[in-house]
Amino acid sequence: MEFKYGVNDRPPWPRLLLFGLQWLAIIVPMTLIVGKVVASLQFKDPLVQITYLQKLFFLVGLSLLAQVLWGHRLPVLIGPATVLMVGIAASQGSSVSSVYTGIAVGGLLLALLSATGLFGHLRRLFTPRVVAAILQLIAISLGPTMLHLLLAEDGKGSPTANLLFGLVFVLIIFVAGRYLRGLWKATLIVWAVIGGSVFYALFFPRYHGSAVSGLNLVAGFFQGFTLHPSFDPGVLIAFLICFLAVAVNDVGSIQSINEMLQATDMQGRITRGVTVTGLVNFVSGLFGVVGSVNFSVSAGVIIATGVASRFTLLPAGLGLVALAFLPRAISFTGYIPSVVIGGILIYLMTSQMAAALQMAFHSAEDFSFESGLVMGMPALLCVVISFLPVQVVNSFPALLRPIIGNGFVVGVVAAMIMEHVIYRPDSGKVGPS
Repeated sequence: MEFKYGVNDRPPWPRLLLFGLQWLAIIVPMTLIVGKVVASLQFKDPLVQITYLQKLFFLVGLSLLAQVLWGHRLPVLIGPATVLMVGIAASQGSSVSSVYTGIAVGGLLLALLSATGLFGHLRRLFTPRVVAAILQLIAISLGPTMLHLLLAEDGKGSPTANLLFGLVFVLIIFVAGRYLRGLWKATLIVWAVIGGSVFYALFFPRYHGSAVSGLNLVAGFFQGFTLHPSFDPGVLIAFLICFLAVAVNDVGSIQSINEMLQATDMQGRITRGVTVTGLVNFVSGLFGVVGSVNFSVSAGVIIATGVASRFTLLPAGLGLVALAFLPRAISFTGYIPSVVIGGILIYLMTSQMAAALQMAFHSAEDFSFESGLVMGMPALLCVVISFLPVQVVNSFPALLRPIIGNGFVVGVVAAMIMEHVIYRPDSGKVGPS
């Protein structure tokens, strides 16, 4: 495929800024959605939530700049990792400090494994069936969170009305995604946020979402952002398993873009990119915000624009950093209804499920009955664990609660056992009776 600008080409400044704004329009709503969900899970004070989003914008912006200039050096977006959001949601009974200590330790370990080359040995565990299972587990694990968002009354609509609105809203997003093309499709999340919020306000006149009052137009966020290390063994183990998924996602995103652009030194780009991702997550843990990962959505934007220059992402990174110092602008997320956020999450996680199935069906070996078992059993376990009553989870031993009470973690362990122990290549075959 021919591109107007290659990976290392620098477009003229006017075009560079225009292409940068396009990338910014894509990454801002994705950062807002994940950041708003995580912040609301952990903090009730709206002012603290805004500060959380400021820190997240700042780190995502710096992460994007670091990847483009020193990491994989490819036109690949980086943003908040939904798999870490899964880990945070499943660790509600643990302290905030232990959660972000887990993210910091996981990020540092990932960076060390990548930089020393040891991660290459672990990659053999991630067969296509395991990777596909992990991708679908991320989506399934967020089921309780999405359900909570869809049913949230917020003092405006009843749970039934919100659910009906959410279901129709999700269908409209899919219809739009089916027929939109080019940048319209690439920026679908932007229009979904705006359109969904407007129509919700029209259908539910009692809804009066509002920005947080009393905020300065420009303000920093560097006071009290560090957390004291708190090592909870159960939480730490759970996040280390979550970081396996972060690594898989990172490698897949970098490799897919590298192959599409036919760039040189793929292994070097993967090593540098995963190392930077690990360091980014380490710093995110110190800041007390959810970590980041490279996004595979970048391919669609590159094809739509015909521009593969990595430098077009620099204005987007700088824009995110600038937004981090504008709390009043970020506070307008208060106008986004919970049901709209839930609907967009369903759309994003359905796309993730589709990617998982595509990988499973297009793997080197034919999709067999065994493949269905390797993917199906972890998925069912994940559903069961994710929807366990709170009183049941609280009855687990404190050390094991973050592990066996986390549907994603249980699912990943089950997928590894199914693939590498029960149905390893030299084991007996099984088929339908």
